[in-house]
Amino acid sequence: MLYGAISGECYFRGVAGERFAVRNSGAIAVVEGAGDHCCEYMTGGIVVVLGKTGRNFAAGMSGGIAYVLDQDGGFPTLCNLAMVELEPLLEEEEINAKAFHQSGDLEGHGRVDVMSDLTRYDAARLHLLISRHARFARSRRAAQIIANWDAFLPLFRKVMPVEYRRALTDLAKEKAAKMQAAE
Repeated sequence: MLYGAISGECYFRGVAGERFAVRNSGAIAVVEGAGDHCCEYMTGGIVVVLGKTGRNFAAGMSGGIAYVLDQDGGFPTLCNLAMVELEPLLEEEEINAKAFHQSGDLEGHGRVDVMSDLTRYDAARLHLLISRHARFARSRRAAQIIANWDAFLPLFRKVMPVEYRRALTDLAKEKAAKMQAAE
């Protein structure tokens, strides 16, 4: 599923088989578990896995981001760390998540575009995508996570390609410099 996807959003209730989101270059996907080789050769997009994964997660992943719910702490042994790093969600993000959780759905509130900067807004982005998954897929798993957000949020691991993070950071610095020069 999602082999070479370039855009769109999809929400799958249930567990995907092997090679989910291979060569994904721009789609957003939420799934409740995945087999071996999930996010292999991914170059863009966002993948959220609300359960267990198979081995070799993120092999050759050079772009995009993934979030994996790691309830048993075993995900690092299943992730291919050759090109990616596992990042915890930042404390600042947890504070923002509580603020967003208390105000309801992020869509239409005009606060911040959580899809605009993949180096920030992790908790808010996750909350939005899992809420959509609960609504569109009628996922009990997603509804359970949203209902117990404070307990589940610290269990998520962000999978971030090292060079992709560097490129995003460089682009943000260039944009800031241009804006400062224009003032």
